[in-house]
Amino acid sequence: MNFRAYTAEFIGTFALIFVGVGAIAGASLGKDQPGLVAIALAHGLTIAVMASATVAISGGHLNPAVTLGALSAGKISLLNAAGYWVAQLLGAVAAALLIQAVVPGGALHAVNLGVPAPGSGIGGPQALLMEAVLTFFLMFVIYGTAIDGRAPRLAGLFIGLTVTLDIFVGGPITGAAMNPARWFGPALAAGGGQLTNFWIYLLGPAAGAVGAALLWRYFLEREPVVV
Repeated sequence: MNFRAYTAEFIGTFALIFVGVGAIAGASLGKDQPGLVAIALAHGLTIAVMASATVAISGGHLNPAVTLGALSAGKISLLNAAGYWVAQLLGAVAAALLIQAVVPGGALHAVNLGVPAPGSGIGGPQALLMEAVLTFFLMFVIYGTAIDGRAPRLAGLFIGLTVTLDIFVGGPITGAAMNPARWFGPALAAGGGQLTNFWIYLLGPAAGAVGAALLWRYFLEREPVVV
């Protein structure tokens, strides 16, 4: 068991939820609606710096779906994957609880504690498919920039940019979680009916991450055949 890696995953995931929810709630303190650009950049920049900081220790997953993708491609053992999942979920819950202690309740209530949820008029199947596609893009970039041994060493930047562009597209539709921990921490802290969409934010990212990881592992990662 790699407790240094688990610690890195806890801190990185904690930062994502703390900054992400804080950015969403912060705008409401000034009576403004949180802007999509600000929200996308808050999440993308946090992932960029935290993935860069943790990649040498844990691979910088910071996302249970990414860990599942790595597991499906044989890049992490089941035991370590389980440790990553526990650390990521605990980091998400701790961040959601702490943000409640430092941000006025009214601001958090106005944005529903930043819990990702389908937008107006968006059905469950549509939201599920969107989360799967967005997470596919994210895992595709993570594998190509951080997991593949041929990758350039700029993983954090490219992963953060992918999170940003995914939020530009999916933010109004599903909240663009792409990460079960991003949904789970705030949803658990908010309580009540916030847990009803669990299948969207668990199955969607899981399917997208596994699909991208298997594509890389069994097709793109192979050395090209010289004809």
